[in-house]
Amino acid sequence: MSDQQSTQPAKRKKVTIPQLMEKKQKGEQITQIAVYDYENAIVCDRVGVDILCVSDTGGMVLFGHDSTTSVSFEEVMMMAQAVYRGSKYGLRMVDMPYMSFHLSTQQAVDNAGQFVARAGAEVMKCEGNQHHAKYIEAIVKAGIPVQGHIGITPMRMPQLGGFRAQGKTADRAKELIDDALAMVDAGCFSIMCEVTTVEVCEYLAEILPVPVISLGAGNRADGVHIIGSDLFHLYEAHVPRHSKIYTDLVPILEDGYTRYMDDVRSRTYPGPEHSVFMSEEELEKFRQLVGWKKG
Repeated sequence: MSDQQSTQPAKRKKVTIPQLMEKKQKGEQITQIAVYDYENAIVCDRVGVDILCVSDTGGMVLFGHDSTTSVSFEEVMMMAQAVYRGSKYGLRMVDMPYMSFHLSTQQAVDNAGQFVARAGAEVMKCEGNQHHAKYIEAIVKAGIPVQGHIGITPMRMPQLGGFRAQGKTADRAKELIDDALAMVDAGCFSIMCEVTTVEVCEYLAEILPVPVISLGAGNRADGVHIIGSDLFHLYEAHVPRHSKIYTDLVPILEDGYTRYMDDVRSRTYPGPEHSVFMSEEELEKFRQLVGWKKG
């Protein structure tokens, strides 16, 4: 084998649920990122993200919704289709939007099936608790894997008293454990804990046979979920405590837009290198045809 061949990176393989299970068993962390658009899907796939989650928070970031409850089914579908076009290797997950699986088992299966058929989704994510387990079970029995989502579930913010960490009391922590167990019993291949106490998430990672993913619930789970836009401060209205801004793109965007406007106003842009000109011969013919006496 030549040196060039030996230094080539291994071709990435499609992420599967059995691979995620194997990562849990080996103690390897799973990366899960909320993405909403084509280009970010391409980049996440390129760098090796395990799970690309089309989250309804994209409706707030991209479309300006005040909360996830007003994000429509078709808006989530649009984002899911964009991510499908931009991804090849990461496991494609869709966060089922508000009231899209809560009314009946038939509704749950129909809507999950639409995301599979129309947007190439491979797994769903369902927010809720033990009372939603029957709907989740119906989706799983229809052949569509589901990640259960407990803790802070944005669709139920009024019931939870706003954006408050869950599981700070022993009783509430026990309720969250019961929620997770009910979802696993319903067939969930994974559980996500959003802003639960670290102890709840850690305990679930120890006792559950499926991967447990932390979103603002510490680093003792089997993996971590992050809102992709939060990595770059692209949602200025609110920066969650658990988020980490790796590169603040807002000043970079402001600088780019400002320099563009300055160049336009000074007629620096577009310059000759950005423009197409007629040959002198054709220009002269054109002037004669239209009677243009420039200058």
